[in-house]
Amino acid sequence: EVQLVESGGGLVQPGGSLRLSCAASGFTFGFETYAMSWVRQAPGKELEWVSNINSAAGAFDTFYTDSVKGRFTISRDNAKNTLYLQMNSLKSEDTAVYYCAVDLGSQEGGPYFYVGQRRYNLRGQGTQVTVSS
Repeated sequence: EVQLVESGGGLVQPGGSLRLSCAASGFTFGFETYAMSWVRQAPGKELEWVSNINSAAGAFDTFYTDSVKGRFTISRDNAKNTLYLQMNSLKSEDTAVYYCAVDLGSQEGGPYFYVGQRRYNLRGQGTQVTVSS
């Protein structure tokens, strides 16, 4: 069974830091062959794309939405099948449920869903990040 499991969320004061993890399992091909993303959903809002790290074919290049550039860092440990999001200088507007997400291709995963123009067919259960004093 393909699965993504996020962890590492919590309550943090503004200016604080958190490190999210996403453990992947059951992928047909090696973890390194998949581009991975973090997306988030704030209360009452739609899913928002946060960051992406390419597959090995894409040189593991990284991309960020403007609001988190310089504060968040996405990374991956392919030997551990794990995706990370280091979040520094957190702001109240970063409060959301954070999900890791992937497009496994049409032979795996579930129904497709879209975050903006980005397409995915698997996400985890999410981890809550609350930034508040």
